[in-house]
Amino acid sequence: MRTNANMNTDAQTLKLEPRWPIVLMAMLVYASTELPGRVRVFPHWALLLLLASLIVPMLGVHLAPAKQRWLGFEKVAIVIFLAAAGFGIVLDLRDLFRAMVQPPVGLTGIQLLNSSIALWASNVLIFSVAYWWIDRGGAESRLSGVQQMPDWRFPREDEDESDNTLTPWQPTYVDYLFLAFCTATSFGPTEAMPLTHRAKLLMMGESLISLVTVLAIASRAIGLLGN
Repeated sequence: MRTNANMNTDAQTLKLEPRWPIVLMAMLVYASTELPGRVRVFPHWALLLLLASLIVPMLGVHLAPAKQRWLGFEKVAIVIFLAAAGFGIVLDLRDLFRAMVQPPVGLTGIQLLNSSIALWASNVLIFSVAYWWIDRGGAESRLSGVQQMPDWRFPREDEDESDNTLTPWQPTYVDYLFLAFCTATSFGPTEAMPLTHRAKLLMMGESLISLVTVLAIASRAIGLLGN
């Protein structure tokens, strides 16, 4: 049985990466989903519950004393979030295409544009969390130095290898958010290069969703606004 002394030691020695950028990004995405008139698959309460299931364990990791336990809750919550949110994006794309090809009565260009903005923002959030979660065994593995094979190669790592006096650099969530943002805007790698098959497949999936959202749905919305 673990004693209170052992749990306190774990809380002091366990290196944690700040989760506040993920919480902030989730709140911004939630704000985008509340744009007026957007086409939605899940009801309002379901989306709020999904984001809460991601945010609450992350807050528990930093605020609660039993950090190892909350890290386990966080892992399960991330799996559920990625699966449910990914399924929701597929359904959103289906419904948006249906609305674009056969517009229902009363659907305007503003509604279609708002829907595409919310979908694009959700796409960036989902894949940024996925990149952050899988690369090198996860955040805590990266900080502790117990790493698996890297899924992405960042330019900063080349600088550290050329100068042995620098402290080894490790990517944080902001780096993966930037990676997801660039992948969604340029439809391919810009800064970090994918090294593994799963990294390449994830980036292909994000680029495809973004390509469909921007070129097909958003362009159709702008066309409706012009009319």
